[in-house]
Amino acid sequence: MSEALREELRSRLAELWGGPVTVEGWRRLSGGASRDTFSLDATAADGITHPMILRCDPPVKPTPEVMAREAAVLAAAGEAGVPVPRLVDHGTVLGRAHLLMERVEGETIPRRLLRDERFAAVRPKLARELGRILARVHTIPVASVPDLPEADPLSQLTHLYGQFDDRRPAVELGLRWLADHRPPAVRPACVVHGDFRNGNLMIDGTGVRAVLDWELTHAGDPVEDLGWLCVKAWRFGSPEPVGGFGPREELLAGYAEISGTRPGEDELRWWEVYGTLRWAVLCRMQAERFLSGAEQAVEYAVLGRKVCEQEYDVLLALGAAEPGPVPDVLAGRDDTTAAPPHDQPGADALLRSVQTFLTEETAGDPRLRFLSKVAANAVAIARREALLAPAHADTHTRRLAALGLADDRALAEAIRDGAVLPDDVAVLEAVREGVTDKLAVANPAYAAQVAR
Repeated sequence: MSEALREELRSRLAELWGGPVTVEGWRRLSGGASRDTFSLDATAADGITHPMILRCDPPVKPTPEVMAREAAVLAAAGEAGVPVPRLVDHGTVLGRAHLLMERVEGETIPRRLLRDERFAAVRPKLARELGRILARVHTIPVASVPDLPEADPLSQLTHLYGQFDDRRPAVELGLRWLADHRPPAVRPACVVHGDFRNGNLMIDGTGVRAVLDWELTHAGDPVEDLGWLCVKAWRFGSPEPVGGFGPREELLAGYAEISGTRPGEDELRWWEVYGTLRWAVLCRMQAERFLSGAEQAVEYAVLGRKVCEQEYDVLLALGAAEPGPVPDVLAGRDDTTAAPPHDQPGADALLRSVQTFLTEETAGDPRLRFLSKVAANAVAIARREALLAPAHADTHTRRLAALGLADDRALAEAIRDGAVLPDDVAVLEAVREGVTDKLAVANPAYAAQVAR
């Protein structure tokens, strides 16, 4: 499929440029669960080589209308002074909607941006710069983007969450808080990027080179973008709230420089909590692709186990939890014992060997390395669950029974219906301890990350 896609793209560029084209340096990039992304170098008849990025819908889920909208918003964003890649082409290749853009040099991997010495000088400036860029995003004329979706954000989020059979007490607490504290609408709807965060920004030593991934663009409240940028998941372990780069004050100051208005702290907090819940639901949606059997990629499977991280962040945001250590049951574990009558090494030792192989010994292209790390994480989760699940199940049943409830669904529905008070100490303790148990299996280190 990749070779056929490459040849079809070469033919399309030859037609577009009116002469023969060679395509070299073709490679698939890591990351991006919803689309396939390739890097390539296209050389025209005049000998000029154009570095490019190709983004395609997966064959099983084409969305040409979304690609067309993204192409329109890229063009409009460039006119508004937003740094974006130059659009070369868009349409359909081999039945797959695509965007072809110039390749902008820089870094997108958050952990490098937040830790590498080469970005040390620019990091303190980024929070304010991102505020200025978002202000420019919000000046894009709504009429310049065809078929721009618009919906009530809280109603939409509640609807998406309601599509799944599982009911989550922490999510219900968050939705209840959002409904009770929603700020009044004080601004007309504008173009909202929808996924403006660390990871979708191309950055070099001078600052932001390009804003990427406009597929979730919609009409809405501009503060949604600022709140999403401050969601704890996009800080990648940094204590700084604005994508891990700096304080909210810098973000808001940069925004006010261009827009002339400064959103209030209560507004920003509401959208941060909303964004945290939104990411929880989006992780659950991605996991559904695996659970339904539609796509068996390890990325989608592991995303299902990240939902508890966002549940914990909701509790942090509402003051119902505090950062603290959660022991990792795998730390220092080297048991090789097998359950009789089976031979040694035992099941946990075998899984540990696979985890080590995936973490340390895989090589190849960047996407393979990325998927190997995801798979190693899946193995670690499975090992922790095998060791902890029986005790967790027993403890959780007893803590819910103390509230007169049978399971998490009953607790979630009691929170939603008002049968229990959302600030009841016993209720909050049960929710917090249940989420902490899930973190102890999925990602024990996450609970200790500081949130400002």
